Amino acid sequence: MVVPELRPWRAARPHVARAAGAVRPRLARAARSAGPRVARFARATAPQLTRITRPKTWQYTAGAATAGLALAAGVVTAAGPWDSTGQRTAEQDRAVALGRTGGADHGRGSRGSGTAAAGPPRPAPSAGSVLASLGGDSGPRPDGAKAAPGGAALADALGPLLEDPALGTRPGATVVDLTTGKRLYGVGAGTPLTPASTIKIATGVAALTALGPDHRLTTRTALEPDTGELVLVGGGDPTLTARADARGLASLRTLAGKTAAALKKRDVRKVTLSYDTTLYAGAEMHPIGVNENLARVTALMADEARTDDSTSGPAPRVADPAADAARTFAGLLKKHGVTASPPGPSKATNRADTLATVSSPPLSALVERMLTNSDNDLAEALARHTAAATGKRADFKGVSAAVTARLKQLGLPVRGAEFHDGSGLDRADRITAELLTALLAEAADPARPELRPVLTGLPVAGFTGTLTSRYTDGAAGLVRAKTGTLTGVNTLAGTVVTDQGRLLAFAFLSSGTTDAWAAQSALDKAATTLASCGCA
Repeated sequence: MVVPELRPWRAARPHVARAAGAVRPRLARAARSAGPRVARFARATAPQLTRITRPKTWQYTAGAATAGLALAAGVVTAAGPWDSTGQRTAEQDRAVALGRTGGADHGRGSRGSGTAAAGPPRPAPSAGSVLASLGGDSGPRPDGAKAAPGGAALADALGPLLEDPALGTRPGATVVDLTTGKRLYGVGAGTPLTPASTIKIATGVAALTALGPDHRLTTRTALEPDTGELVLVGGGDPTLTARADARGLASLRTLAGKTAAALKKRDVRKVTLSYDTTLYAGAEMHPIGVNENLARVTALMADEARTDDSTSGPAPRVADPAADAARTFAGLLKKHGVTASPPGPSKATNRADTLATVSSPPLSALVERMLTNSDNDLAEALARHTAAATGKRADFKGVSAAVTARLKQLGLPVRGAEFHDGSGLDRADRITAELLTALLAEAADPARPELRPVLTGLPVAGFTGTLTSRYTDGAAGLVRAKTGTLTGVNTLAGTVVTDQGRLLAFAFLSSGTTDAWAAQSALDKAATTLASCGCA
């Protein structure tokens, strides 16, 4: 079978045509054997917003070992939660907690006696780089790396798996070699299907290109002259938090303290409090209606309007997030000696003086959080910011136009794609497997370092986010992918490192499924096959 290459828009650049490192098969075997132990620990570890390391220093490295596990991600960068070795900070922390079994011996352990061992510390084994550097396409390939032979062997391996009845009647699938840019496999690749949450990959790419990785979402307070009206102006940051431990997020408590201090300098201790949500336009209610997967889409909310202590996943939400955040803010002002009236909606005028501001983490971190946790509230917020930055109305219709326009500007194959929201909760959304792998390839392009958070934010099999408890018996740490699940829809798109050290992007979309668990298992089996079949 002849498998076509990607279209010219995705042709590989000459200087990325060869890999500079490989993950050997024995490391892949070690990864599979270590999977269950790693997954058990990961399930007990609550996801956190990862730290940002040198967000302006772009480095292209890949692969490391944690707990003897090959954690490869291809072309990566110091933007996002990566250190200089290409190892994700969150994964490194987990590996250290598992017993200091990755990278190097820190000299603090023992060998069973309860005392420090005699002699110099012994380094623990680490995986070799997958793509340690980027060079030209001439010269020999690095030790252990093999060229992808074509699609026939891959079709033989994947074909029967994707014909599993659990995946419905017409799944769409594409596999692309990210080093060469060649498509290795495709079936129904250009058929628009319901993407569910894999559409967040498109949302992330569109937001990063429209706003840039260093952009922050700012919430502020403004005082109207002569009236004493204090306006809490929503900046479209759903991660704004009222919790005592802000964990690096914008803090409503900090904003209250700054605002109270500014008011006292003006000898103001009593205000009429209002709140402004006019950054967004149109209906706040998502087409799915009231749902624990998403709050009302408004420019002002605290802690995603959750009524429990959760930070991700489904949760009960308050009926009016903006009003609730404003009431919380009034209570915080009171603790600082400023009395506020019951809040009501308003709009800050151009004459209002900004008193205080708090800002979110950079967009690179927000995109990672959105993808790792499949954060629907954040996805809808980033989609609206994309619309505003593109000159479109910040509503659902504007989101559709803005995301499509951004992807077109990148030269991506958007034919048949329909974006009705940013989260993928709208069943009218459509995307192709071809477009999903093209988005991942764009994010891996060395010429687009600003898009790297789309790769670094993908959940890691057996480690993070929505893949924490999946792949416990195979491919843990080798698969990084965005999941998507709606009733009758199961999707998976991301990257995988093969046992020959190749970095592949893949997208599997299925509709008409009747057993979500069986469909999920079938998708995971297909991704695991990519990692271990030796055919790419």
